[in-house]
Amino acid sequence: MHDLHEPHFNALKHILRYVRGTVDCGLELHVSSTAQLTAYTDANWAGCPVARRSTSEYRGVANVVAEETAWIRNLLLILQRIIDILHSEFAITNLGSLNYFLGIFAQPTACGMFLSQSKFAEEIPERAHLSYVVQQVCLYMHDPHEPHFNALKRILCYVRGTVDCGLELHVSSTAQLTAYTDADWAGCPVARRSTSGYCLFLGDSILSRYAKRLVTLSRSSAEAEYRGVANVVAEETAWICNLLRELHTPLFTTTLVYCDNVSAVYMSANPVQHQRTKHIEIDIHFVRDIVAKGQVRVLHVPSRFQYVDIFTKGLPAALLLEFRSSSNIRRPPV
Repeated sequence: MHDLHEPHFNALKHILRYVRGTVDCGLELHVSSTAQLTAYTDANWAGCPVARRSTSEYRGVANVVAEETAWIRNLLLILQRIIDILHSEFAITNLGSLNYFLGIFAQPTACGMFLSQSKFAEEIPERAHLSYVVQQVCLYMHDPHEPHFNALKRILCYVRGTVDCGLELHVSSTAQLTAYTDADWAGCPVARRSTSGYCLFLGDSILSRYAKRLVTLSRSSAEAEYRGVANVVAEETAWICNLLRELHTPLFTTTLVYCDNVSAVYMSANPVQHQRTKHIEIDIHFVRDIVAKGQVRVLHVPSRFQYVDIFTKGLPAALLLEFRSSSNIRRPPV
């Protein structure tokens, strides 16, 4: 590349032409009737015209047999053992490797897995981080006006511009279960109902998210925020912990729940009842019991780092992009 001539440019043109002609090609994997593991290796002896070095297609037969095939066999044995254990406990069917499920395309990457809804997004304009704006537009679906149509156009333009974005899952060195919860108190301009939401992380990967406009009215912001804390503790973190325990992978660390409402954080540990808590007494006692057992810690997080706001309220563009990246919603890996 430091001393290019015309033949090199011609070769580069051939490469680019080939890439352009095969841009839609991919690797096709077949279901085989045999479980034979086979390796091919080759070397172009002294094929480099400058240094006469050889080009090896693999690192050698010994490395193939000693390292890769042994590693793959061990991995397949472990995988088969897990499948057998699950099959003995539950009525399941092995569908093979994860590829496309419920509108989600799964692509393995070097650091984990990339989940994409590109096909789903082309058919239905709905994404996890768009739940709030879609909900706001749907409030006026029976009597829409020009501002509502303009908002809908912006949503469709956003979906069109981010159709290839997906959820990236990472292999994490920590098994910390972390939840962020928030509520947009009386945010509905019509009925003054609150919108509550949460998102749950295991390590660096987001596991679940939730956003919903509450059916009942909250008489204070502390009540709306604390109901959100109770929901994520009772419904999601407890279920995830029980699921991991049944899979013989229990968590040994305390679940962290972050909330940006100071009153809700104080109520999770303060046993004193006062005027703001009498309407949510059951939720108060439930969360306090879990906190007292050391299973959950409710901590304060500044609104600047409250990632779940992306599900519960409208945000400036810069903050939306930052929170979207923090939720591991990114472009596909190259």
